Amino acid sequence: PSRDRRRQRHSQPAPAASAHTPPAGSSRRRPEPPGAPSQAGAAGSESLGARGNLPSRPQRRRQAGGARAPMGTDSGRARILLDHAATLNLQTGNLLNWGRLRKKCPSTPSEELRDCIQKTLNEWSSKISLDLNQEMPDVLECTVDHAMEKINPEEREELKVSAKLFITGSNSSSIRDAVDMACSALGVAQLDSVIIAPPPIEDGINLSLEYLQPYWGELENLVQHKKIVAIGTSDLDKTLLEQLYLWSQVKPNSNQVNLASCCVMPPDLTAFAKQFDIQLLTHNDPKELLCEASFQETLQESIHNSRAHEWTPLWLLRYSVIVQTRGIIKSKGYILQAKRNVS
Repeated sequence: PSRDRRRQRHSQPAPAASAHTPPAGSSRRRPEPPGAPSQAGAAGSESLGARGNLPSRPQRRRQAGGARAPMGTDSGRARILLDHAATLNLQTGNLLNWGRLRKKCPSTPSEELRDCIQKTLNEWSSKISLDLNQEMPDVLECTVDHAMEKINPEEREELKVSAKLFITGSNSSSIRDAVDMACSALGVAQLDSVIIAPPPIEDGINLSLEYLQPYWGELENLVQHKKIVAIGTSDLDKTLLEQLYLWSQVKPNSNQVNLASCCVMPPDLTAFAKQFDIQLLTHNDPKELLCEASFQETLQESIHNSRAHEWTPLWLLRYSVIVQTRGIIKSKGYILQAKRNVS
């Protein structure tokens, strides 16, 4: 019976609170006269206001720091700069440092180059800041900052810095600009080896010594000024290589052969190279690695609504830094220069 009485006491509902009894933890407050603001409202109206009328975050920023100048999108800022510039210098930096930017292995040199140009433009456009009050630069330096890497002077003797130069324009003086920019980017005084690809020629015209002479003369000048140690050629047959060798003051020390055009080295070329100590190398570069149409298409895809048709690539340099004793590639990348043609 006692258990039943205890069970009844626990099951009875608690008495309802009186309307005149203040809740626990609160103090009795005298009612405010009609029309008078409450104490809490009077104290908090200046700092917070009514909950429904709180200023938004952008409004609070403007109240604290004033109005901000309108900024365009990343692509919009890059487009404004491209529309005012006359020269574009693009540097990928060391591709081995790209990390997340390099997600796949390209199947061809052309695919790798296009991918590198596009990702460099995208990374550059996402980091630039544009002050409309500043004068627009005439020369744009488009780089991937975290991938830029200079050679440690203490390691220079252990490394071989090689480059292959593709001239897309007809100005042979572009060779000096390309070599100077490569030396500056890598932090070296000279390049150990530079191979020049045959400059583009019109369809139906055969490459001749007369066409090569201005370009080779510029390379010889750079050798004499100790900007390059050794120079080489690419895709020259035995006849043209012999003509260049006999005419030149600084002899070619190498000649690249495209294995897509010949599975076996031509015997006459092999014999001539052996006789005059010219190293024969192989490559898989296309005849035209960077054409104007491909560059403009890549530029348009990266920077929307840009006047891509006004830009023409002048030259492209591909470099590699190799640890000589181990044959390991320490660094590789691309540098190119383009000009804007304004009619």
